[in-house]
Amino acid sequence: MPALPLNQRHYANAIRALAMDAVQKANSGHPGAPMGMADIAEVLWRQFMRFNPSNPGWANRDRFVLSNGHGSMLQYALLHLTGFDLGIDDLKQFRQLHSRTPGHPEFGYAPGIETTTGPLGQGIANAIGMALAEKTLAAQFNRDGFPVVDHFTYCFLGDGCLMEGISHEVCSLAGTLGLGKLIAYYDDNGISIDGEVEGWFTDDTVQRFQSYGWQVIGPIDGHDSDAIRTATLEAQADGARPTLILCKTVIGAGSPNKQGKEDCHGAPLGDAEIALTREALGWTHAPFVVPQDIYDAWDGRAKGDALEQNWDGLWSSYAKVHPELAAELKRRLAGDLPADFTAKANDWIAACDAKGETIASRKASQNTLNAFGPLLPEMLGGSADLAGSNLTLWKGCKGVQDHADGNYVYYGVREFGMSAIMNGVALHGGFVPYGATFLMFMEYARNALRMAALMKQRAIHVYTHDSIGLGEDGPTHQPVEQLASLRQTPNLASWRPADTVESAVAWREALLRKDGPTALVFSRQNLPHQTRTAQQIADIARGGYVLRDAAKVDVILISAGSEVSVAQAAADQLTAEGLGVRVVSMPSPDTFLKQDAAYREQVLPLAVRKRVAVEASITDYWYRFTGLDGAVIGMTTYGESAPAGELYKHFGITADAVVAAVKGLA
Repeated sequence: MPALPLNQRHYANAIRALAMDAVQKANSGHPGAPMGMADIAEVLWRQFMRFNPSNPGWANRDRFVLSNGHGSMLQYALLHLTGFDLGIDDLKQFRQLHSRTPGHPEFGYAPGIETTTGPLGQGIANAIGMALAEKTLAAQFNRDGFPVVDHFTYCFLGDGCLMEGISHEVCSLAGTLGLGKLIAYYDDNGISIDGEVEGWFTDDTVQRFQSYGWQVIGPIDGHDSDAIRTATLEAQADGARPTLILCKTVIGAGSPNKQGKEDCHGAPLGDAEIALTREALGWTHAPFVVPQDIYDAWDGRAKGDALEQNWDGLWSSYAKVHPELAAELKRRLAGDLPADFTAKANDWIAACDAKGETIASRKASQNTLNAFGPLLPEMLGGSADLAGSNLTLWKGCKGVQDHADGNYVYYGVREFGMSAIMNGVALHGGFVPYGATFLMFMEYARNALRMAALMKQRAIHVYTHDSIGLGEDGPTHQPVEQLASLRQTPNLASWRPADTVESAVAWREALLRKDGPTALVFSRQNLPHQTRTAQQIADIARGGYVLRDAAKVDVILISAGSEVSVAQAAADQLTAEGLGVRVVSMPSPDTFLKQDAAYREQVLPLAVRKRVAVEASITDYWYRFTGLDGAVIGMTTYGESAPAGELYKHFGITADAVVAAVKGLA
């Protein structure tokens, strides 16, 4: 059956009209994608998507991700039309300050937005994380007759997403893991901002995704409702493979003079073209006006209430038959840790202090995982191919590739993909994801880490081999500027522990934190145990504390991680020479800076101006604590290939250098 003429697709045309009107009013935005994908969206949201506008957070809702996030007005129009709390006045405020409809979808601004998209390729990565979470959670909690976790993840994406390298990383893994409830619709319109993509994007997308182990459907006519419906049903029927549906579309469909051209990609159509488009669509209504019969046809509230009520009945029966599982799933979906976790974590920290081991902090991290792992079934760990080096495997780990109900993901060499998938896992709920690589290679993942911070998601990034202490692998593998970059990222908590005790505290704080991600940075080399009082152990959680003190403080030495022992050795020398030395361990400078002024003054009194910081990282960061009249011992260049001990001497990161710096202060 041929597709309906464009001017008879009234339900989809409501999306087109709202999109072009909002972009025009804002005088900026991307009308082309919403207008081109309107028919796909209409079929998916009116016939397939399971959601409840009255309760956007319903646990068993389908997830929808707009990976080509510049087409945000498509999603805003859908939320508005289906009855979410997003009114027409919100659409009129598109791209305006403090509006609920920013230029790209932002998690937490409008109900129904599942993730922040915009950086192309990360949306599909988030969607894969959501699908992974659904599959794993279902395997852990569903029982015969009780599919309490049972939903699809749908993703719209464009050619820009497929050109980004992250799409290869994550889609390859999704096929390997058999994420059968992931369905992606590829908006294949052949246009980007620069024009027709055939000059720079000629991949055989069908063969590419088939090689990943995906089911590939199409190409289909992305404006043919029957074809879209048939393809979606076929996708849903394949529970073993993710599905890519190739939809041939016309960007800006309906615009007589701009459809199919880059002109409508990232700019308003203009008043004259909008008038012509209204005529071509048969849309006779004023800007931002949608007739009531169209609203009624789109309204998803009654259907959503019924879907949730049916699920509530299933849940009630599940809770009666499996009360312990129901209580555990409810806890995990709420993001709450077990009630006794903090007490047991503190017991472990005390045990670390009593044992007083001198080991690498990466090993201390693994020991902590072995202690915390049995307490926290919600942990979904992983590593980008370095599990044996970053020590993120603990005794209870089961790989999800072999066990659907597992708790560990072997991500392969996919640092960026891993980090973006973790964001999707966190957003889905039910898990606290952690993933690991060498600190140097956070650079590959930097934007996903930023997105976690932007969305305030609890994702834990484990980074080992944290400095020139890596040694012989050389400057390509030795991080220098990365610690400063992490510490300066808003809403990211960064920890670089000095020994086993600080490592355990750092893990506890990362797990307890609900409002953002944490970077845990660990050493390759052994670190000596530091002696502390109970109060000092308690103060570790404040990010910086006095580790060593004098009756009268003449100089303050500030350090973090492996160089705390260097500061202590320097303090020994200076004390022997009659100086009063305070050593401040600062495993998390960003956490320290959030403490009240009285505590910060207590640790770093303004009256003591003689200050030296020492860390095997870029020196510039530490001047915020030493002042320009202080000194910083650290790195000003890249590293070299040599044993760690030789490198510390070569670059002058030694106790003698700290002593000399103190003596050189006025």
